Amino acid sequence: MGMLDFALGLLLGVVTIVLWVLRRSYQHVPAYELKRLARGGDEVAQLLYRAAAYGASLQVLLGCGVIVSVALALIFMVQALGTLGGVVAVLLLVGVGGFMFVPTSGRESNLGLAKLAAPLVARILERVQPMLSGLMRLLRRYRHISVHTGLYEKSDLVELLERQKGQTDSRIAPSEIALFRHALTFGDRFVSDVLTPKRVVKMVAANESIGPVLMDELARSGHSRFPVYDETRDNVVGILYLHDLVGARSTGVVSEVMSRKLTYVHEDFTLYQTLQAFLKTKQHLFLVVNSFEELVGIITIEDVLEQMIGRQIVDEFDHYDDLRAVAQSAAKKDHKAHVEPKPEVQATTEAPEVVQ
Repeated sequence: MGMLDFALGLLLGVVTIVLWVLRRSYQHVPAYELKRLARGGDEVAQLLYRAAAYGASLQVLLGCGVIVSVALALIFMVQALGTLGGVVAVLLLVGVGGFMFVPTSGRESNLGLAKLAAPLVARILERVQPMLSGLMRLLRRYRHISVHTGLYEKSDLVELLERQKGQTDSRIAPSEIALFRHALTFGDRFVSDVLTPKRVVKMVAANESIGPVLMDELARSGHSRFPVYDETRDNVVGILYLHDLVGARSTGVVSEVMSRKLTYVHEDFTLYQTLQAFLKTKQHLFLVVNSFEELVGIITIEDVLEQMIGRQIVDEFDHYDDLRAVAQSAAKKDHKAHVEPKPEVQATTEAPEVVQ
C-alpha cells in the first residue's frame, strides 16, 4: 500500500509540474499574439490557439489543476513517507522538476509541451467551459476582483508610449506612437501657445477693390481666409474667403463679398475646448481676444489639428520656419513701449458670436 501511495504521489507530482509549465507557457505568449501568428499560417500557433482562445477559462482550469494535483500528491506522499517525508518529497519533486522543465536559456521545450497538450486541454475546456463561465460570473457578482494596471494619469500613458518606442520587437511605427502622444497631450496647451499674433496676420481692408492684384496678393500668402477690418486693424468686421472672390465683380469691394459672421475665443481656452468650438460652430477661423476684449490674433482649425497630429498641414503654411515665434518675441520687446488702443465696437448687419 505504501508503494502504491508513493507511486500515485509521484505521478500527481509530475502532473503538477506539467500543468504549471503549461500555465507559464500560455502566460508567456498572449492569446492575441497567438491569434496573429495563427492567421499568418504558423501551425504551432494554430494548435496553441485552440486552447488559448478560451482566455481566462484556460488559466482558471490550469490553476485549479495545479492546486488539486499538488494537494493530492501531498496526501499520498504523507501516507507513504509520513508527514515530514511527504512534504519534503513533494517540494523536491515540484522544485527540481519545475527547474528541469523550465530552462533559463529558452522556451522551446515549454512550447513543445504546450503543443502536445493543446488538443487535450482544448477538449477539456470545451466540456467544462459552461461551468467555468458560471463560476467566474458568480465570483464577479459577489466579490469584486480588480487588478490595477498601474496607469493613474494621462502622463502614465505618455510614459508608456515613450517606452514602447524603445521596444526592439515593437510593431507600432514611431510615427504612429508620436501621433498617439500628441493626441493625448494637445489638449493641455492653450490658444495663446499656438495662435497667429495680430501683428503678422494678413488682413484685408473692407473698402479694398476686388481685382487681379488683390487676388494675386492673397493667393501668394498661402492662406484661404482673411480677417477684414474697417479703418483700423482692431476693428474686424468680417472674414473674407478666397473662394468667394472667384466670379466676383472686378468693380466691387471686399465688404460686398465678405462674411460678416465673426466668432471669438479667449486666449486662455485649451486646444481641446477650441476644437469642440470649431466642431460646434462649423467655422474654420476664430478671432482670439484677451481678458480686456482686445484682439490679439487668430487661430484656425488647421492650427489645432497640427498640434493634435504633431505635423504641419500643407494647406496653410507660413513663409518662415517659425513666424509665430519671431512675431511673439518682437511683440514682447515693444509691449511696454506700445499699448494698442481698445477696439471700438461698431454695429454690423450680423452680431458677432462669442463661443463660451
